[in-house]
Amino acid sequence: MDELEAVNSSNELINEPKSKHPKGLWVLFGTEMWERFNFYGMRALLTLFMVNSLLMKEGEVTIIYGGFLALCYLTPMLGGFIADRFLGNRYCIIVGGSLMAIGQFLMFMSASTFDTNLSSAQMLMWIALGVIIFGNGFFKPNISSMVGSLYPKQEKSKLDSAFTIFYMGINLGAFLGQFICPFLGDVKDAGGIRDIHAFKWGFLAASGAMVLGTLTFVLLKNKYVITPEGRPIGGLPSQNTSDDFEEGESQTANFSGKSIGIAVAIFVLTFFGFQYLFVDKIGFGSVGMGEFVKAVIYPFIYSMGLALAYLIMSATESKVERDRIWVIYIVSFFIIFFWAAFEQAGSSLTFIADNQTDRHIFGWNMPPSMVQIFNGLFIVILAVPFSMLWDKLRANKKEPVSPLKQAIGLGLIALSYLIIAYNVKDLGNSGLLAVKWLILLYLIQTMGELCLSPIGLSLVGKLAPKRFASLLFGVFFIANAAGYALSGTLGSILPATGDKYQKATELGFNLQDVLDKKVTLSADQLALLNKEQIPTVYNSFVGFEIHNLFEFFMVFVILCGIAGAILALISPILKRMMHGVN
Repeated sequence: MDELEAVNSSNELINEPKSKHPKGLWVLFGTEMWERFNFYGMRALLTLFMVNSLLMKEGEVTIIYGGFLALCYLTPMLGGFIADRFLGNRYCIIVGGSLMAIGQFLMFMSASTFDTNLSSAQMLMWIALGVIIFGNGFFKPNISSMVGSLYPKQEKSKLDSAFTIFYMGINLGAFLGQFICPFLGDVKDAGGIRDIHAFKWGFLAASGAMVLGTLTFVLLKNKYVITPEGRPIGGLPSQNTSDDFEEGESQTANFSGKSIGIAVAIFVLTFFGFQYLFVDKIGFGSVGMGEFVKAVIYPFIYSMGLALAYLIMSATESKVERDRIWVIYIVSFFIIFFWAAFEQAGSSLTFIADNQTDRHIFGWNMPPSMVQIFNGLFIVILAVPFSMLWDKLRANKKEPVSPLKQAIGLGLIALSYLIIAYNVKDLGNSGLLAVKWLILLYLIQTMGELCLSPIGLSLVGKLAPKRFASLLFGVFFIANAAGYALSGTLGSILPATGDKYQKATELGFNLQDVLDKKVTLSADQLALLNKEQIPTVYNSFVGFEIHNLFEFFMVFVILCGIAGAILALISPILKRMMHGVN
């Protein structure tokens, strides 16, 4: 922020050498940093809070967690549409930031009341998550869209570098949130007993961070978030001028009534199709929230993506536009598998860190929710070097095309799970995984993330027609949403870890014999194990039983490895479809 304070007027921004990034990038950097502090700080605590304070089952919590993240990345479609047609980027960012601050405060209230009124605390949590979901929807696509709008046509080649710097802001906030919120909220005593009342302080810190982020944007947007000519970026759509669009480009997205009708039909048909193919049949007389997420929210996300794909394509005006938008959709499909693997951080990997990991570092026993911090830390360390790497490769005309960069990202996340799989292979039921292997996993995944996520944001910024910009950023986030939905499904197949075997032993059961069907349980015994959240059957994925952590991690190796290989093979085709954009 000191650099921003040193600027005396917007004229200095206009007169800067073209090699520098505009000062507005640092305003958006700071705003996004505090927003990500808020989101990732809460995310680090959420599943542990739901299990330990709200007494929900791990399997259901994992599915709900995936659904929550999915909706956080589905609502940007709505936020992008409202910004493009009605409010503009600026007002949507302010609305979104305010809603998220309120939502985090409601989480604080939930964590303050669960011990006196559990049902009220659970209801407050659902309301809080809903408010955060809509707040994120208003905020997320619009701040990303504004980064792209900072650069005139002749400087679009700098977007990969700009979005990598912006992504460093995202992860600096994530790093701070994943350190401070768990430090305040995930507290254990010397005997390892968790203080379940401490979660509220982590949520309160997240709320305060979002207030700071919103104020940063409100106070600095008019001075710095402007074009080189000094005009505000992201104002009301009615205030846009022809200078905001490419030469010959339409300034309004026009969707015919017929196209909207067909899109609605596609949504309805695919919704029930996805539900039939991928969701277990359930009776709606007594439906848990986890089952509701699987039966309604997951199919909704996939169906919305397909319907929106048709709707946007129906409004394209040239082959170049259509080809470029197809590239966005094709790449978005493949990144679903990346996020399905990456977002195990807040669910299955957190449970493993809590239950079957030796977390001692230099004599300090790190809180399990804080292990995620290494992703944000490595992003902060590596973001600028990666940005410099792309710039150097571009200068030497050796820069990989964007889809190939993302294929490399998928390959790296497959590698990270392959390494961790072989390190848990011989742990058994009582062995502890050394935390260094989780740190290595996050290092490799961070390098994969830097090859994929900021590059994807940049790709949308370069390929999307201006009139579709925020909406196509929303499309990109739908792919994230689909990945998070898949992450919830995959996370729920996590097999029993060491603590479950220990707890079963304390109750007089040999859990291995129970899972292997070597013993027959009575109804009372089954009820007791279910009450204690101890599984009595192996989970399965596409018909294959998952017996141990090795098999669990190999699921991600196979999915991401295949997806990365296919994307790499078709990258030359996608390069031609980008029509000169790299």
